[in-house]
Amino acid sequence: MKLANLIGERFKETPSDCIIESHALMLRGGYMKYVANGIYSSLPPLRRITKKIEQIIREEMDALDGQEVQFPVVLPASLWQESGRYESVGSELLRLKDRNGSPLVLGMTHEEAAVQLVRDYGSTYSRYPFMIYQIQTKFRDEARPRAGLIRVREFTMKDAYSFHTSTKDLEAYYLRCHRAYERIFARAGIPEVLSVASDSGMMGGSLSHEFMLLTPAGEDSVAVCGACGYRANVEAAACVAHNEPPAVLQPLQTVETPDAHTIEALCAFLHVIPAQCCKAVVYQKETDGSYVVLFLRGDLEANQTKLTNYLGCDVRPAAITPESGLCAGFIGPVGLCGGMTVLYDTSLQGTGNLVCGANRQGFHSTGLQLERDCGTVEYHDFAKLPDGGVCPVCGRPAIRVSRGVEVGNIFQLDAKYTQAMGMRYVDADGTEKTPVMGCYGIGVGRLAACVCEVRHDDHGPVWPLAIAPWQVHLCCLRADDAGTKAAADALYASLQKNGVEVLYDDRTVSAGVMFADADLLGIPVRVIVSPRNCAEGCFELAARDKTVKEKAPLAKSRAGCAGAAAPP
Repeated sequence: MKLANLIGERFKETPSDCIIESHALMLRGGYMKYVANGIYSSLPPLRRITKKIEQIIREEMDALDGQEVQFPVVLPASLWQESGRYESVGSELLRLKDRNGSPLVLGMTHEEAAVQLVRDYGSTYSRYPFMIYQIQTKFRDEARPRAGLIRVREFTMKDAYSFHTSTKDLEAYYLRCHRAYERIFARAGIPEVLSVASDSGMMGGSLSHEFMLLTPAGEDSVAVCGACGYRANVEAAACVAHNEPPAVLQPLQTVETPDAHTIEALCAFLHVIPAQCCKAVVYQKETDGSYVVLFLRGDLEANQTKLTNYLGCDVRPAAITPESGLCAGFIGPVGLCGGMTVLYDTSLQGTGNLVCGANRQGFHSTGLQLERDCGTVEYHDFAKLPDGGVCPVCGRPAIRVSRGVEVGNIFQLDAKYTQAMGMRYVDADGTEKTPVMGCYGIGVGRLAACVCEVRHDDHGPVWPLAIAPWQVHLCCLRADDAGTKAAADALYASLQKNGVEVLYDDRTVSAGVMFADADLLGIPVRVIVSPRNCAEGCFELAARDKTVKEKAPLAKSRAGCAGAAAPP
């Protein structure tokens, strides 16, 4: 391929709306083009990268006895109604109707389609276990698409679905998929990806793991214990709080606290620390708009995912109106008006002498002891595990919270979909049973962006050889010089003859422009032919990551070219 013919342009300037490096570099380097919010077209360099990622994925899925299939992008709403997700999934599922008024959805995941495809085939135990997978375009109507390919609305995903006659068999296969995922990410060039316990969310099931790439560009928070190695998404991590009950309980008293609407202002006014406060966080249920008041220790943050899972419905931060009966900034558990759901976090268990709102404008209460002042109280885990928090496994305060990007996930779905959609098989003893499922996803474009995010320098991406758009970037400096051009042309022909993927730049541009473009394309091996090198009877061989730079004789260019595609 000649660079002069490559569709797309490369730019020196960074687009103003790019908030992370991979987004900026992939736009500047001519990998993709913006179409609409969260929607991009892929140009040839990115398509070559994603095709190689897809091939790695296919090889690993085939090694697990997976069979590739293809589901429709547009699905009848009836399939999602069978599973119950047509009503339970929010606005991220794009619903539409055809010209006949039949309800449809754009597939954002394909559990229902997978069950529909194989529920007749899987009617007897003798056909289990089996796994099907696809690599296909999906659409998820993200509320806040951002960061280039890391969070988009339209994306390419590998999703796989395994079917089993027992939980034991599912668990064994799940471990095989877990190991396959580790190989996929290592082969793609990011072996540092971590597997972390996660929340199953709308997917359901009993167990799930996310594969996280730790990077400041991430939107997820990952808790890692430095003592025992425990790892989990903060959404799923248990928050452990140790409290020492006070030796002497104080009486509940109301004190005036003007303008103390926040924990920080309250602590400064009363000279206490956040851990001595009982904080109220208010939500509303999406189902009926009713209020949910969550009380937790003042030094912790509410975990909305845990709250949603407990309530069984989505919630949103509350709009507190005068009619609600709530006094914003001064909400407390004593004397709280009725007609709302009141919950208590485990961080408040065993505490006493707390400061809380008095449910009056400008007033708080001191000396709160929940069991004494509120009667019977049930505690549940609703808090986020903080940085420096106590590990829920080893009990040491060794938790470190880092940002991360989810590049893959795996779920043990159990019988969530097969039961709801009436999939049955006849067992060896003649009884009818319900199979169990696992599902396994990887975002292809997101994986490419993640590699770029952690494999780049100040000038552009540094693509790993396994997924690089080309293996060798051949630069002909001074293509207007006949001798130099002839030597570069011969080298180009020799590289192609030896099966090397080569991008040839024979444009009559300055060395600065040529090398800037080469940096943005990030090809791992660079071969430079110039008048000076030709005069010395050699060409220059350099690694994009600058670890290797050497010269090789032009007379032996055939042998040198054959080895040029190997990692330097």
